[in-house]
Amino acid sequence: MKRQATAVWNGSGKEGNGTLSTQSTVLSSTQYSYKSRFEEGVGTNPEELMAAAHAGCFTMKLSFVLGEAGFTAEKLETVCFITLENGAITTSALQVSASVPGISQEQFEKCTQDAKENCPVSKAYNVEITLDATLNQ
Repeated sequence: MKRQATAVWNGSGKEGNGTLSTQSTVLSSTQYSYKSRFEEGVGTNPEELMAAAHAGCFTMKLSFVLGEAGFTAEKLETVCFITLENGAITTSALQVSASVPGISQEQFEKCTQDAKENCPVSKAYNVEITLDATLNQ
């Protein structure tokens, strides 16, 4: 399987602007710029998209891992924070909150660690990945 996205940029790095489009058309000429990346401008940015990719991949993987362990989550909610420092992406911090009937804290921690280590996006990122997992009882 291959997926694709296209970036188009016009102008200089700071004053220019661009668009991002994805194969699925979820992003279709979506605006991005210096301001949306480094300030608070309108549009998206690569780090936000990386955070969305990691949160989505980890959460789906956790659902599969829980299923393999005999559990079905009522709800999994993951927030991911990507840190950009000195021109490099340095960390991806995952925070998951879960409602999983019948699971023990120990089983939950084992499943979340498995998902963190084995989701395809975690495997692709060459950064420190942290995880804060909360089981709602």
